[in-house]
Amino acid sequence: MDSFEPALAGLRVVDLSSTLMGPYCTMLLAQWGAEVVKVEPPQGDPARYIDDIHGTGMGPFFLNANRGKRSVVLDLKSPAGAESLSGLLDWCDVVVHALRPDSARDLGLDADSIVRRHPRCVALAFRGFGRGGPAADEPAYDDIIQARSGVADLQRTGADPAYVRSALTDKVVGLYGTAALLAALRQRDRTGRGVALDIPMLETMTAFNLVDQQGGHVFDPPAGPPGYGRTASKHRRPYATKDGAVSVLIYTDRHWRVFFDLIGRPELAESPRYRTIRERTQHIDELYQLVAEKLAERTSREWIDLLGSHKIPIGPVNRLAELAGDPQLVATGFFTPVEHPSEGPLRLPRATGPTGTNPPPQRDWAPLLGADTESVLAMLTPATTNGTVDG
Repeated sequence: MDSFEPALAGLRVVDLSSTLMGPYCTMLLAQWGAEVVKVEPPQGDPARYIDDIHGTGMGPFFLNANRGKRSVVLDLKSPAGAESLSGLLDWCDVVVHALRPDSARDLGLDADSIVRRHPRCVALAFRGFGRGGPAADEPAYDDIIQARSGVADLQRTGADPAYVRSALTDKVVGLYGTAALLAALRQRDRTGRGVALDIPMLETMTAFNLVDQQGGHVFDPPAGPPGYGRTASKHRRPYATKDGAVSVLIYTDRHWRVFFDLIGRPELAESPRYRTIRERTQHIDELYQLVAEKLAERTSREWIDLLGSHKIPIGPVNRLAELAGDPQLVATGFFTPVEHPSEGPLRLPRATGPTGTNPPPQRDWAPLLGADTESVLAMLTPATTNGTVDG
């Protein structure tokens, strides 16, 4: 099969962000073919040192979120660092950062200022809270936004709110920023003018959360409580079987009719409580309790074979350590073997996207701190400003 250029080949990105939200966004751009220059302070991105097993500043968190980038060390508070950054912004199409708004203004790196000085640039500034509100300049992290956007309330067990055990907000908002960037580039290509983007974490995550959870509060005045009964059910969980657990989602009218037949209760399909999705949602606790009782009667393999043969969604409950052996992930080559120049063999998750038959990026690993400072800054001399990043 013929290969072709990656979707974002030729796109030049300066990444001033750290930790996860911005780096996740720009990692996706790099995986889809963009040239990404990661600008770090002399001490490096703090994520380098999270679970830094080898003491090299190449922890697994950083290795995953910064694949395919080049690292340049600049002190942005020094005249030389500011001058080098200005040259990079002249060179690039996109700049991404997650600086606090007051810090960004002090450095002249708020999105509006960047576009004013670099008129063809698309500038994306991730921020904690939207402009105009009382929290506009406050710092924000994933935990703070999970709590304030209602996510922690949804995870409540009994009286206690709880966080999702993943940096959910950083990744969701990072994805949203990637989509906004691609839309802004489309606009820039039509108009020839750059675009300033502010992506606030709280507002973005609240909108994400409420798509299915606003419930009766979508009406004004509210016509019922917020939330979605199915996902709120205390019985919605992986179900215990005779020898383990499975995940199953019996959802459509057909799914339920088939399930009721398989457990010898076909009459339930005609019950006024269960005939339609509206009635089932109102009585979801009792339905899910029935599912739990029945699944405990057979082994996981029996249920996967039986329900799977009737096209009812069902699957195993993998532990994190088991993902590398999942037959689907193995067959699709999800984990990419990478030989890192300092860390040796790695197994990294593939970034899905518009890759087609593209080969992976030429440098499909995260960079050592400052590894590319010299080569990148050299290309910013007047004779090579319009060139590409080498090496």
